[in-house]
Amino acid sequence: MSFDRLISKIISMKNPTVAGLDPKLDYVPMFLRQCFLDEDGETLKAAAKAIFRYNQMLIDALCDIVPAVKLQAAYYEMYGHPGMKTMERTIRYAKLRGMYVITDGKRNDIGATMEAYAAAHLGTCMIGSSECEPFGADALTVNGYLGSDGINPLLSICRERDKGIFVLCKTSNPSSGEFQDLLIDGVPLYARMGDKCEEWGADTVGNYGYSGVGAVVGATYPEQLSELRARLPHTMFLVPGYGAQGGGAAGIAGGFDKNGLGAIVNSSRAILCAYKKEGCDERDFAGAARREALRMREDLTSYISIG
Repeated sequence: MSFDRLISKIISMKNPTVAGLDPKLDYVPMFLRQCFLDEDGETLKAAAKAIFRYNQMLIDALCDIVPAVKLQAAYYEMYGHPGMKTMERTIRYAKLRGMYVITDGKRNDIGATMEAYAAAHLGTCMIGSSECEPFGADALTVNGYLGSDGINPLLSICRERDKGIFVLCKTSNPSSGEFQDLLIDGVPLYARMGDKCEEWGADTVGNYGYSGVGAVVGATYPEQLSELRARLPHTMFLVPGYGAQGGGAAGIAGGFDKNGLGAIVNSSRAILCAYKKEGCDERDFAGAARREALRMREDLTSYISIG
């Protein structure tokens, strides 16, 4: 249990980025969307099928240059059962194409309920004598604010199956400071949560010096990102907020260690909707996504040196 597999991909591709596959139907180009609407009508099934094909084409365009994808579960849940099926199919397709997969579910519960979340997203469940894998992601985002009771049920599955978790620490949204910046004996709550990440992952540090318990630290707070990098030497960061939310590469650089490792930066809308920003033919949406991913890699690596 560590993030060695993810870090190895980052090093080989010289790219510390993750593409967020958080699609709304409106993001899917009309030529692609209409095929499924004609086939199944204006239904949840049609929407989910169109999104899966969209995801497939994006994965095909990105898999040789981007090490990972991140699926925000809400964008699939909004399309009901067909949407959840699309999430599962997308995870399996991305893994088939060699990508590391993070499910962004921000799950939070205790005891048997958290064990069920862990089994669903990272583990397996038994159906009679058969062991079945429901979703099969490589990592899951979780909310640690219920304390260790909400994290411990994940750790055993992570150790057994070489999976990872990213715990919400300093999130990128504007109001995050209402609670996360509150001081406890002079130390911000987000830093206390970071300390727990170090504690929870202490016995799972891998070959690159990082454990399997990572932290979500937003690009929109560069000072805190640098502060936490120094404070949490064994904690891998998942960094949202680049681009559309205002986080820039110069500020993000503080989240990496001296070897250019220790963080992976997410971009969702900028990649998904790159064809709209470019104004290119919508049939080249996957090509536009690839060009944006390459631009993002160049932007980040102009401030950090990997490996």
